[in-house]
Amino acid sequence: MFRSLRFAFAILFVLSFLSPAMSEDWPGWRGPRGDGSSVDKNLPVEWDGESQKNVKWKSPIDGYSHSSPIVWKDRIFVVSCVKESTERVLISLDRKTGAVIWQKPVLKAPLEKLHKLNSHASGTPVTDGKLIYVTFLEADFGSSNKTTPGNMVVAAFDFEGKQKWLVRPGRFSSVHGFCTSPIIFKDKLIVNGDHDGDAYIAALHRETGETIWKVKRENKTRSYVTPIVREIDGRTQMILSGSKCIASYDPNDGERHWIIDGPTQQYVASMVYNGEFLFMTGGFPERHILAIRPNGTGNVTDTHVEWRTTKACSYVPSPVISGDHFLVAADNGVCSCFDAASGDRLWMERLGKHYSASLVEANGLVYFTADDGIVKVIRPGKELDVVAENNLGEYVFASPAISDGQLFIRGENHLFCIEKKK
Repeated sequence: MFRSLRFAFAILFVLSFLSPAMSEDWPGWRGPRGDGSSVDKNLPVEWDGESQKNVKWKSPIDGYSHSSPIVWKDRIFVVSCVKESTERVLISLDRKTGAVIWQKPVLKAPLEKLHKLNSHASGTPVTDGKLIYVTFLEADFGSSNKTTPGNMVVAAFDFEGKQKWLVRPGRFSSVHGFCTSPIIFKDKLIVNGDHDGDAYIAALHRETGETIWKVKRENKTRSYVTPIVREIDGRTQMILSGSKCIASYDPNDGERHWIIDGPTQQYVASMVYNGEFLFMTGGFPERHILAIRPNGTGNVTDTHVEWRTTKACSYVPSPVISGDHFLVAADNGVCSCFDAASGDRLWMERLGKHYSASLVEANGLVYFTADDGIVKVIRPGKELDVVAENNLGEYVFASPAISDGQLFIRGENHLFCIEKKK
């Protein structure tokens, strides 16, 4: 008995050191790896917005936005557009209570024309724990019946709400409006400027906003994809779809590794990687899902596509990898689970009316957030397994954030903190 107790205490001692390692901040678009995945093992599976079951707090947010929340330690940051004043703002909230700590204006500019499923504050901010980086469009001239061109504005704020710098790295014009979610790589902040004009990708210095490198995107077509960065095939690869292609760049200097032509014109969903293949889903006017071998050089259109489908593909919601499975929610509500290696579709079912939010994954479960606020928790496998169905009670167009046993969901009017009641 003594040996058993000693062993049990030893296990508890080890777990006390391992548990903090399973906690992560959610510093930017789609979390710490940019792919919607979380190492969290204690995320709530059930909640209800009406009865407040497992709702720790619900905080009203000034203005309107489709941007996702980000989390760093005891702070949450969101952006918003206050239409009455035409201000785009950055808001800091207390993680424990949801109380607003400060709200700072970033810019004041005319409201650009946009798609009905877009907003005037759709770019998710990113933080390195010292500064918070945000992006907006500063519409300025040439407004027509279809589009409102202007400058991309990128700004940095410290945790006290003081603006450290603001720059305009390039122009932007799209009939669908603006959205760019910046990413951090080493000392750089990288922004995607795919638009209907002189399109570009630019790397800015995080401390000053100065442009380090800027590469042209030759197809000059609007897209809204946030890149992911991975070490693959002995190279640092920054991969994104958009502007009539899928391409990999070196984020150190912007040099392109490889490119795939098409397979369509416009893209929104970010890509994911399972250690073997890259997965793309999009776009417009044709929908495609591609599994891509990422070890090529130059134009690999005809040589590096492992498998493909054009059925029930997502345009806006980004997919996830969960174990051996690749899961995707098509905008029209039809969702699918694939065997990632072979491309075999294991199941395809309508799970909601319409999807805008991207999928997130934690503890072997995938969270599907529909526009009407109904979140279905799915266990990937050969057959559809709905573990739970939860109604937030508010429309949702932003993707969830996950951190340390808590799920943060931004509705049309409120930010929700979902947590298991202790």
